[in-house]
Amino acid sequence: MFSQGRFLAFLLAVSAVPALSAEPAPSATTALDLFVREPQFRDLALSPSGEYFAATVPQGDKTVLAVFRRSDMKVTSGFKMDGKTHVNAFWWVSPTRLLLEVGEKMGSLEQPRLTGEIYAVDAEGGNAEILAGPRKGLSEATGQATLIKPRDDGQTFAFMVDDLAQDDEHVIISTQSVYASSDVFTQAERMDVSNGSRRVLARAPVARAQFVADHKGDIRFAMGANSRNSDITYYRKDDDSDWEKLNDEAQTGLIVTPLGFSADNAIAYLQVSADSGPDVIESMSVATGERKVLLKDAVADPHHILVDPVSRAPIGVRYMDGASRTAFFEPESPEARSWRSLEAAFPGHTVDLRSSTSDGRLQLVVASNDRNPGHYFLFDRDAKSAAILVSAAEWIDPAVMAMKKPIAFKARDGLQLRGYLTLPNGKESAKNLPLILLPHGGPFFVRDDWSFEEEVQLLASQGYAVLQVNFRGSAGFGSEFEQLGAKQWGRTMQDDLTDATKWAISEGVANPERICIYGSSYGAYAALMGVAKEPDLYRCAAGNVGVYQLSLMFAEGDVQRMTWGENYLKDWLGEEGLDQISPTNLADRIKVPVFLAAGGEDERAPPSHTRAMERALKAAGVPVQTTIYPTEGHGYFDIDNRRDYYRRLLAFFSEHLGAATPH
Repeated sequence: MFSQGRFLAFLLAVSAVPALSAEPAPSATTALDLFVREPQFRDLALSPSGEYFAATVPQGDKTVLAVFRRSDMKVTSGFKMDGKTHVNAFWWVSPTRLLLEVGEKMGSLEQPRLTGEIYAVDAEGGNAEILAGPRKGLSEATGQATLIKPRDDGQTFAFMVDDLAQDDEHVIISTQSVYASSDVFTQAERMDVSNGSRRVLARAPVARAQFVADHKGDIRFAMGANSRNSDITYYRKDDDSDWEKLNDEAQTGLIVTPLGFSADNAIAYLQVSADSGPDVIESMSVATGERKVLLKDAVADPHHILVDPVSRAPIGVRYMDGASRTAFFEPESPEARSWRSLEAAFPGHTVDLRSSTSDGRLQLVVASNDRNPGHYFLFDRDAKSAAILVSAAEWIDPAVMAMKKPIAFKARDGLQLRGYLTLPNGKESAKNLPLILLPHGGPFFVRDDWSFEEEVQLLASQGYAVLQVNFRGSAGFGSEFEQLGAKQWGRTMQDDLTDATKWAISEGVANPERICIYGSSYGAYAALMGVAKEPDLYRCAAGNVGVYQLSLMFAEGDVQRMTWGENYLKDWLGEEGLDQISPTNLADRIKVPVFLAAGGEDERAPPSHTRAMERALKAAGVPVQTTIYPTEGHGYFDIDNRRDYYRRLLAFFSEHLGAATPH
């Protein structure tokens, strides 16, 4: 039933990350080995007592949980189910007990989906059981005689809300009926982690709600949206009080997002959008309701909320207008000083505190940046020393990775745009390079940032400069900037990408005869629209899991099936003039070779888009290569499929941009 082997011990027993000597850019085959492979672990966390570590570890078609003692690195417990199941997330809920959520491969689809179940396992000996969720026992999940005891009536999906760091006996979960519609009204429940018994704490006053509790475990905020996708935030003083509407986007034009409470529950922290400029952080007095602005940046929204690992209280934010930088609510607080001291110990890195002992003495610290996917350190606060445990990808040597350079330029209408330029390692001052413009997906509520990206590093390793731009509509620079992208598919959003390409040419970075545009999802649309709208600017285009016939978005896929999803399309894509901005209708303008790929089970961007694009290109006499992976969804989960996809993509770029040919 459980994996009791020592399959993870060797990962954590290392005393240093292996150093690789600097070498020439790897061949495509070597690059695939480096950048297209399973991680050695997905997550790692220290127990509240500091006695154990727990980690999620990929094992082929499943992901298992392993628990092991810190003192001798011996595995003491684990969780592993039959079938293609994956431990998606886990939480230490006491010094000796963990809760976890699982995903399962459904039908022929490779990507696992959350089952809406919460399991429990002990740090010693396993003793796994299901505490909440629609299945009544493991026998229904695996077909085997069950060792996991049924705890539920089979009528609800359950998801974690708060692990209640100060309470070893309970957590807060949200539940919803398995029969609920898309505009589901959830409820928050306090659950006993030993036996799964539950008590309702709050019923959501708005659909699709997320709950925020204070440090006593009282549900204080609920934030959701109506069918018109207007965000609504409710607040109440305690579990015995009625909900009061704090903000309705339809009335104020603003979005108010609750972040959490100060350690003494006296202050609630809110992220609030602005009519103009980036979001701000406000404090709200619980006693009086008075709100004050704590942090406001001139350029960027808060990118990530910094949380003290002991109290679990928000203490600051990370901004990402270029590289990572932090700001704190109380700059001279002990928590802020401690965080800054860690940042000083890892210059040039983003520092995250993954977990901590209850007393805060031992902290699991992750240091990462654009060239480093992450090194995990065990920091002893009292001794002021940090010992390296493991790298997120020990085969990656940051010294030979490519550097992401933050850039800024103005679009043709004067709008300030920001992004990243990645140049091949050792060619940071080179000019006239082959360039790949890489628009992100989304396109809304998504952005490019300074983090390590395997795909970007893969392309740079083959000698390509990679340009990423946060075009109008991207997240991270205020709601006004986002709204500039509404109904601008193929229009001003596309112009921003054109302007980025011309900027790279004017800077001397890009060889104007060797530029390709490539992206996934919306980025795939932008790639095909780019070569249709600017037929002489690019030498090739590649689109992955894309949408190309925009009218189909109202007829096929998982978004339009829901009332709120159809309204989202109307508000952000628009209904007028879709034929004029659909690449399938513009294939006769395309003059360059095209590469297409899709997942046969993709519900977000159904493969009918790719097939329609392929037919249109062939009818127009445009060379096109198409690959559809029958069992994949919106992206490629199976490692062999990922390798095959990138092998074909690199071969396509090599053929049309003149880089090394993969073997």
